[in-house]
Amino acid sequence: MDDKPKLLEQMREQIRLRHYSIRTESVYTEWVRRFIRFHKYRHPLELGGPEVEAFLTHLAVRRDVSVSTQNQALSSILFLYQKVLHVELPWLENVVRAKRPQRLPVVLTRAEVSSVFSQLDGSMWLIANLLYGSGMRLMEALRLRVKDVEFTRHEIVIRDGKGNKDRITMLPLTLAMPLKLHLERVRALHQQDLNEGFGITKMPYALARKYPHAASDWGWQFVFPSKNRSEDPRSGNIYRHHVHEKTVQRAMRNAVRAVGLTKPATPHTLRHSFATHLLESGQDIRTVQELLGHADVKTTQIYTHVLNRGGFAVISPLDRPA
Repeated sequence: MDDKPKLLEQMREQIRLRHYSIRTESVYTEWVRRFIRFHKYRHPLELGGPEVEAFLTHLAVRRDVSVSTQNQALSSILFLYQKVLHVELPWLENVVRAKRPQRLPVVLTRAEVSSVFSQLDGSMWLIANLLYGSGMRLMEALRLRVKDVEFTRHEIVIRDGKGNKDRITMLPLTLAMPLKLHLERVRALHQQDLNEGFGITKMPYALARKYPHAASDWGWQFVFPSKNRSEDPRSGNIYRHHVHEKTVQRAMRNAVRAVGLTKPATPHTLRHSFATHLLESGQDIRTVQELLGHADVKTTQIYTHVLNRGGFAVISPLDRPA
């Protein structure tokens, strides 16, 4: 299709205009590319509701993708029609999203958390402890800037979290000193970058133009920088980005295997464990909701399955004396 590159470029422009992440840009453009390829490179304006449903059915039946993947594909296609082609079609309202099944989160016990941590060291140990000790999502921890760690108040400010919302969570007292020592090493690395003519970091939105010298300031550097500098795919500048999430995921997977856990635990499991253990200790659910950054308490209520255990739980008839 002759205008395929032009169409995808328009889509990238609209995504960047809305300050979506580069990950979203990559995923959305790839799904649109697959949608067009599936329909033999016909232009999207020639397609409609039946073609969208046919593509989603193909993903579910032939490709056996998950519900979240199917909905991701639909969101990409809707973005194409609504934001790029500026076409409001009535069939868009009739396309049914697949319902995500309600599942209980995987939660580790405190002993299991400790055993996993015993297999980690260095920055991987510190990141895992922050996830469990503060309830942050993995990418929230990796995107953390030095200026957003408040040692005096023992707080962490999470900027542009899920839904582009800021929030405050706790900095565990036991992690204050390890984190300070870690930042000393990071600062030395930053100074080395400056001495070599680098040392700038990627700034959010247009702050790099508004504050041209802020990109090299210590406060704007990532708390968990990558070992290597790399070229930014959008600007072409050389940055020291944050640690890649796959590095943490791989370290967590190896630690889980090393201790022989059968639970499918990931870095996000530590966030689930954080919420569950707070509720087990008697913390009120509204506070847990705020720490997790949930917009609705109903989302947090998924962790209340822990209330079915403990000293006030229902006792099985088999466990009652005759």
